[in-house]
Amino acid sequence: MRPGSAGEILTVPTVGVDGREFKRHTRTGIGRYLTEVLRAASRAGWTCVVYGDTATAFEWALPGVSFRVLPGAWTQWWDQVSLPRALAADGVSVFLSPYYKGPLLAPCPVVLTIHDLFFIGYAGRRRPLYDATMTRVARLYARRASAIVADSEHSKRAIVARLGIAPAKVTVIPVALGAEFRPEPLTDAVKLRYGIASPYILYVGNFMPHKNLSRLLSAYAALPGTIRAGHVLVLAGGDRAGRPTLEALAARLGVADRVLFPGLVHDPDLPALYAGAAVFVLPSLEEGFGLPALEAMACGAPVVASNRGALPEVVGDAGLMVDAESEAEIAGALARALTDPRLRDELRQRWLARAPLYSSARTADRVLALLRDAGEGRR
Repeated sequence: MRPGSAGEILTVPTVGVDGREFKRHTRTGIGRYLTEVLRAASRAGWTCVVYGDTATAFEWALPGVSFRVLPGAWTQWWDQVSLPRALAADGVSVFLSPYYKGPLLAPCPVVLTIHDLFFIGYAGRRRPLYDATMTRVARLYARRASAIVADSEHSKRAIVARLGIAPAKVTVIPVALGAEFRPEPLTDAVKLRYGIASPYILYVGNFMPHKNLSRLLSAYAALPGTIRAGHVLVLAGGDRAGRPTLEALAARLGVADRVLFPGLVHDPDLPALYAGAAVFVLPSLEEGFGLPALEAMACGAPVVASNRGALPEVVGDAGLMVDAESEAEIAGALARALTDPRLRDELRQRWLARAPLYSSARTADRVLALLRDAGEGRR
């Protein structure tokens, strides 16, 4: 317990967190979300227990935050047996899941974070039985939860409509922007590490179909020759399964020698890589949030993003918005950002006006407030 602002005694919660998103050599938006929540909880003096399995690699040293590996090779056993037992043994007062699922018989309130519903009805995949089953399962988890966090109003609308959840149960809290995302000098060592020798257009993320990278490659190939000759396209990410298809397309388009696949970028190098980009591009057909665009803007890179999903909410007027299905629009926006210094400066100034929306006090601290309310039965 600790004193409150008016002298009352506040009980410091013990928070359990599903930390299976933390794995070596893997970087995800969900992992970034959890990192900022744990940092905020540590600053607030909370006690947190991060639970993982044998594949989890939790490497953060934060005061008040501990890590436990739970048994269970089968995911459902880990979720529904090992985890509830650990929550009871550790006296956890509220549990945070960064996914749509959580323990159904938890000894404490459960708060889910539903970033998106891509696991149901993913575009281009016909899986009617799977989608129907997953919809029923997701509804069960959502109805059992004490509260649900959504990253964006776009995601909240999908959750309410698809899962039949009351709007009041879903709280929109954007993902917090890490303090490390700020303009950093791009050193020769970083450029050498990723094989980047010239000005570059940057994409960071996975290579799944909804990221729309085939149209990005076509748009890059359609750039005027003088612009393309001065800028390589860097597709950064550890998605080895999706890479061969993109490499083959780049070869067919005649730009294979101008497209780089540096693999996964190490976290300490990412701000400098963003800051050094001539332009950052996120042409997704769907996004539950779009954290890389936010990180790139914070590091001073001009951003070209699609007008789909939550990206208009996140980017606002601080980037150039394009039709995700128009290669001509993507190419045109890239050309503008690459050739108009005044526009780049204007976009940076607009970002400064939006930056406070994603501060930890406005985002991760709101997750803590929601967890406290849930733990105290006020949800």
